[in-house]
Amino acid sequence: MTDRYRTLLLLRHAKSDYPTGVPDHERPLAPRGEREAKLAGDWLRAHAPAVNAVLCSTATRTRETLARTRIDAPVNFVDRLYDATPGAVIEEINSVESRFGPDVGTLLVIGHEPAMSSLALGLATADGSNTTAAERISTKFPTSAIAVLRTGEPWHQLGLSGAALVGFHVPR
Repeated sequence: MTDRYRTLLLLRHAKSDYPTGVPDHERPLAPRGEREAKLAGDWLRAHAPAVNAVLCSTATRTRETLARTRIDAPVNFVDRLYDATPGAVIEEINSVESRFGPDVGTLLVIGHEPAMSSLALGLATADGSNTTAAERISTKFPTSAIAVLRTGEPWHQLGLSGAALVGFHVPR
């Protein structure tokens, strides 16, 4: 990796549907979610560094979100990201080098609320973070929203207050 900074992209799954009798883990995307996931992928390709690796919840709606983004990078589907705490997500991020190797400069994590907003705010340092983005995340982290964080830490050392929140985008 030539850049000493790493980029962490936290993507909440796109809008899901609520079919009768379907367990929460198996809920698919709604038509609006299908459109917004594509928009999220378009935004990532236009505005973020190329994604080198993806950690994705095993829930149907997160898998469908990833597919609709058309992000082409190695993926690990992680059961633990479904109904995860921010600490559990950090532990999964800390394992990136062992999962994907040392050259991951940009990591995409696709998960759920409330973990995505809590994680974005918990990782963000007071210095160097975009306060407007933090305020927006504190108010709401909608479906398909993307928090962008930068860190100088290796993935295995990333912890609370270890990154700068540099952006927040809601594709619509």
